[in-house]
Amino acid sequence: MKKMVTLHEKGSRSWKVIARDPARPNHLIDTNEYLISDGATSLLTDPGGQEIFPAVFSALSEGVDPRQVQWLFSSHQDPDVISSLALWLDFNPAIRCYTSWMWCTFIPHFGGDERTLIPLADPGGPITVGTLELRAVPAHFLHSPGNHHLFDPDSRILFTGDVGAALVPPGAPLFVEDFDAHIALARGFHQRWMGSADAKTAWCKLARELEPRMLCPQHGAIYRGDDVKRFIDWFDALEVGKVRAA
Repeated sequence: MKKMVTLHEKGSRSWKVIARDPARPNHLIDTNEYLISDGATSLLTDPGGQEIFPAVFSALSEGVDPRQVQWLFSSHQDPDVISSLALWLDFNPAIRCYTSWMWCTFIPHFGGDERTLIPLADPGGPITVGTLELRAVPAHFLHSPGNHHLFDPDSRILFTGDVGAALVPPGAPLFVEDFDAHIALARGFHQRWMGSADAKTAWCKLARELEPRMLCPQHGAIYRGDDVKRFIDWFDALEVGKVRAA
């Protein structure tokens, strides 16, 4: 089953990952969900698909009161990102979800309506969780045409959706331990799913300016320390939009 792991704590604030589900069916891609909390107020990033909602909810409930999740953040429209929305709304009809304006008439096919979704403009913008001031930043075409990542200046964690994702084997570590071995598992995914070289270059420039100390993708392992810069440099140099990965 999924477990919740603390990434960082500072006073009443905490940043956690709901990571890996070895018990999931093989036909479902594994995902990471991230919980950002300030006291009794929390935001859950890319809360996952409807099929894994019970596992996510159970893992979250072991560490926090799920009623404190007042906000969701959906980096883009994929079902593994946000198809659990209707189940979250069943639990808390007042929950609100930040997402690109592009998906505010698409995501309601999973659940919710114009009252549920808070549209993000293309440049992104501020998102407040308690006293935390987060920032939605543009990551369009990586891979979705309407795509944002979430940056927390306090912890300097950048939640990167599909950027940095890798299809890791069962039992792989939660954090990248051997960058070269790990990035071999990420190469094909990024070459095929990231379709714009211009968007990739713009994202790498922005990521360097933000100076994150941790990159937290939706799939695979988390980058920290020197591996953050290694990944940005690797991604910047990578040829993307390839049908057949090298």
